[in-house]
Amino acid sequence: MNPYMTEPSPGDNLKRFFREGSALANLIIINVVVWLLVQVFRIIFFLYNQPDAALATTSIIRIFGVPASLTSLINKPWTVLTYMFLHIDIWHVLFNMLWLYWFGKIFQEYLGGRKLMVVYFLGGISGALVYIFAFNIFPVFSPSLPISYALGASASVMAIVTAISFKVPNYSVYLLFFGRIRILYLAIALFIFDFFMIPTGNAGGHIAHIGGALFGFLYIQLVVRSNGSVSGAYKRKGWFFRKKTMKVTANDNTSRPISDEEYNVQKAQKQKRMDSILDKISKGGYDSLTRDEKDFLFRSSGKR
Repeated sequence: MNPYMTEPSPGDNLKRFFREGSALANLIIINVVVWLLVQVFRIIFFLYNQPDAALATTSIIRIFGVPASLTSLINKPWTVLTYMFLHIDIWHVLFNMLWLYWFGKIFQEYLGGRKLMVVYFLGGISGALVYIFAFNIFPVFSPSLPISYALGASASVMAIVTAISFKVPNYSVYLLFFGRIRILYLAIALFIFDFFMIPTGNAGGHIAHIGGALFGFLYIQLVVRSNGSVSGAYKRKGWFFRKKTMKVTANDNTSRPISDEEYNVQKAQKQKRMDSILDKISKGGYDSLTRDEKDFLFRSSGKR
């Protein structure tokens, strides 16, 4: 490693992330801007003698939140889309955006921004439909049916989390108190948590999460897999089990021994590429690398 190389600060990486204008960055920006507009609207109501801003909050939710009542939904069909960008509480938007950022970056790296947008929107719609279906079918929700609304990006985020977890199940992340854990186990744990939390409060939210997760799972199994878009390092083996396979490159020629000259040429080429990658890291950080460059770096460092 170059001793003069300086690691970009988290702030620099964040600035570069939003300057790139990726699908993930745009989704986060839209959610945050909508939240800020909601807060401005609530402040205006406060200034006009509504101290608790209850009227403003109720009005916003009724206009943009998705209702459980089919009668209300018919009159406000746009809410199936707008609800997934609507947050009232700061902690709600903060945690949703953090999860979207963490798992959205992994998703975008393996499947691209276009598929990220598809899963975000269709996952959110699926969450809304499952929520509406449950509240109109199960008798326990009858008393709250006329006044129940869902809002937030949680269903969309759960769709992204589940989709990428089944796409690259061996991908691991570090969690405080738990250490490194595969994202597949994390997605399954979240699904189980939402299921068992239905009777304890915010049933509509947990049901919408389940709807988003189910879409994410089906999207990977029925759309991405059927199109043959399987990650180079992971291949399908049944519905839940995957095995890691080794990549074979053009340089892996074991049919004959190579000469000292050929070995030196290959070594020089690898060193030249390594220098180029390290230079790229020094200018734009690790996240500026392509997936192939990251794979090469890991292989060369013996961590792959």
